[in-house]
Amino acid sequence: MREEDIERLRGVVRDCVSKHLYSSAIFFADKVAAITSDPADIYMQAQALYLGRHYRRAFHLLNASQIVLRDLRFRYLAAKCLEELKEWDQCLLMLGDAKVDEHGNITDTRECNSMYLDKDGEDREINILSAICFLRGKAYEALENHAQARLWYKAAIKADPLCYEALECLIENHMLTCDEERTLLSYLQFGPEDGWLSSFYSCLIKKYDKENVVEAKFRELEQSEPNTKFSDKSVLCTLKANTDLLACKAEYYHQCGEYQKCFELTSELLEKDPFHLKCTLVHLAAAMELGHSNELYLMACNLVKDYPQKALSWFAVGCYYYCIKKYDQARRYFSKATSLDGTFASAWIGYGNAYAAQEEGDHAMSAYRTAARLFPGYHLPTLYIGMEYMRTHSFKLAEQAKSICPSDPLVYNELGVVAYHMKEYKKAVQWFEKTLAHIPSSLSEMWESTITNLAHSLRKLKRCNEAIAYYERALALSTRSLSTYAGLAYTYHLQNNYTAAITYYHKALWFKPDNQFCTEMLTLALADESRHGIDPIVESRSGGLFI
Repeated sequence: MREEDIERLRGVVRDCVSKHLYSSAIFFADKVAAITSDPADIYMQAQALYLGRHYRRAFHLLNASQIVLRDLRFRYLAAKCLEELKEWDQCLLMLGDAKVDEHGNITDTRECNSMYLDKDGEDREINILSAICFLRGKAYEALENHAQARLWYKAAIKADPLCYEALECLIENHMLTCDEERTLLSYLQFGPEDGWLSSFYSCLIKKYDKENVVEAKFRELEQSEPNTKFSDKSVLCTLKANTDLLACKAEYYHQCGEYQKCFELTSELLEKDPFHLKCTLVHLAAAMELGHSNELYLMACNLVKDYPQKALSWFAVGCYYYCIKKYDQARRYFSKATSLDGTFASAWIGYGNAYAAQEEGDHAMSAYRTAARLFPGYHLPTLYIGMEYMRTHSFKLAEQAKSICPSDPLVYNELGVVAYHMKEYKKAVQWFEKTLAHIPSSLSEMWESTITNLAHSLRKLKRCNEAIAYYERALALSTRSLSTYAGLAYTYHLQNNYTAAITYYHKALWFKPDNQFCTEMLTLALADESRHGIDPIVESRSGGLFI
């Protein structure tokens, strides 16, 4: 057969692959490989077999070739076949005995000297060493060796910043803390044309910076810039409408407690791309916070219909039942989500919260501890462990539940609550003030309880004027808090301002008429007012008129 005829058959194979006609691709690739015995054609045949899901046959073909241990592409594809067959130990053996240090740097460089045949000749090609490092990470993660998985994922993204999947695993599986994520990004070597990618990655990681810093990152990607690739005219290029970027922004709104803004953005996004799963997760979280049970029900029904094998679908069902306070059912579906995907952090937290809602502390702690073990860079499991200790009045233990994320204001809020319960009011004031200093955006209703707690602590220290100022600041965020009205009333009562105290006791009792503290204190305030007069200032003025 002439060389041009063979080349035509190779073109047929490539076209069959592009049209997803894998049986045809396998048939013609087999004939080309039989005629030429060329390693490139054998690789093409193995690739067609892999795409056609004939993993065992593809592995046998690659393993039988004499070149498999010398060509990285052969070895990588053979390992990919073993990955699909779930033979993880064999997969690692096929990839070789490379070593990586604690920073994700490959210390054994022998692989770099291996042959690398049949390069595709593309302008940009992801480094094969990066792909191999990523596959090692997946194998170690499947074997539950999370420490090694984390190192190899870091090695993969360091070897080539274009290997997005490695960064995705590190972020989605919460393998790194805030500081570790920032440090990793600072080590990545982007090309001069990849400045946008560096900015995009900085939006993907945890966002606990101040509002102006985070918003600047988003604006950098959203602004329109002329594309000089086309010489005849400038083309404006922008990621302003990109769903991935908008999903990151929605995630940031949720993190800041701007749940309504988050919900509106995710609703708009899901109209454009109803199957964007990252956006769907943020949408479910926002709907949960806002108590939109109908929306959760519809989302859960659609997800179960479209993705019955995905953990996210059953997590959505759990969210619906949690929202309507049917915690037994919620727990069942959160558990199903974790069984389908053990690396789904939100499902583990939901599972623990469903137990905590029924005050089943031991089971809740078990779920949180599992999450803390699986997701070393995720600070919420540790935070919830501390909150559970507080619920059981184990305040010293709660204080020991240190957070992995030093930038999250919720951490300092909980430490303030611990200090308050331990009657260390000065320390409580410091923690609550630190909470307010770390809030990345403008204050929203979410932080009303923090401000009220700060006011309570100041009142305990007899700094009544400062306490009143913070109570009023809390009321500016929310006028539906019994605790704020009761605290403000009691502070005025301590200052002998009985009229104001009576007014705020009445407002507190409007929310809960049977509140024992407010009822008793209102009675005392009325008695004090009748004993001392309506208002000392008014009384002295009226007395002056009769002189």
